[in-house]
Amino acid sequence: MTTYKEIKGQLIRKVSSDPTNPLEGQIWYNSTTGVLKGYQTVAAAWSSGGTLNTGRGALGASGTLTAGLVFGGYASTVGGNTNTSEEYDGSSWTPTGNLNTAMRAMAGFGTQTASVSGGGVSPAGTSAITQLYDGSSWTTNPTGLNSARYDLTGIGTQTAGLGFGGSFPRVATTESWNGSSWTSVNSMNTARSQLAGAGTQTAGLAFGGAIPPSTAATESWDGTNWTTLPATMNTARSDLGGSGNQTAALAFGGSPNPGVTATEEWDGTTWTTSPATLATARYEVRGAGTTSLTFAAGGNTSPANPSFAGTEEYNAAPLATVTLTTS
Repeated sequence: MTTYKEIKGQLIRKVSSDPTNPLEGQIWYNSTTGVLKGYQTVAAAWSSGGTLNTGRGALGASGTLTAGLVFGGYASTVGGNTNTSEEYDGSSWTPTGNLNTAMRAMAGFGTQTASVSGGGVSPAGTSAITQLYDGSSWTTNPTGLNSARYDLTGIGTQTAGLGFGGSFPRVATTESWNGSSWTSVNSMNTARSQLAGAGTQTAGLAFGGAIPPSTAATESWDGTNWTTLPATMNTARSDLGGSGNQTAALAFGGSPNPGVTATEEWDGTTWTTSPATLATARYEVRGAGTTSLTFAAGGNTSPANPSFAGTEEYNAAPLATVTLTTS
């Protein structure tokens, strides 16, 4: 004979306090509060993460939410560029080996143990210098970018990367990185600086930036050519952060000053404004990760208050205990 449990499922447990380690989909009745509760996926959200040891904007970033790296940038505490690097474990930042040349507004990409810093602004001015990180120290590569510039962005790995855009003047220049040298390839359709990117050397995405003014334009890269996509971001912005890949990307923060909090998700076809917004509006923010799990570190909160040290963490589908009934 079929039982009620087989038809309707497990009985809902009555407990005096919420379980400490519930399973996704679990439901229980809390007799102390007199409500029915469950553990389920809730709306996307930004939450507070670890604080950088050196607050800075226009920094480089690479890696993932639980294995991240930031390097260089402009730090008001030192009155200029910093060469400091920090590693992130998902909760706190730890200083690691310094850049050989202090730099800001560079292309940064790779992993926590194998990253690239290309171009930017050094103490000597606009730079083509390329520096490589091995998990503990940085090495200056014998050859740099073919076109010295700053406010560019980069995507890919330490052995297969792409650097594109930048200043000054604003350019559409694109260069491919093979682990030891840069090669000029086809340019973007729209020259711009202060843009964000996502993806790999053969499947990339460029979005936002300054033409000027700030743009919402999006372009995709197939390894040979850039294509301007019909879908644009909902909020035009420059000096923003980006993460993810060509079919699942995240855009957050940016200018105009004193910064924006808007976050957008890209699904390969359209940009959708996320219900989650950064707690702190900022520009020159950088981050890394996936469209589901990303860190956003540093930035500037206003021209008068640069070098923010805060980190926020994005979770596109967090699990949480929710109240199903109030009585």
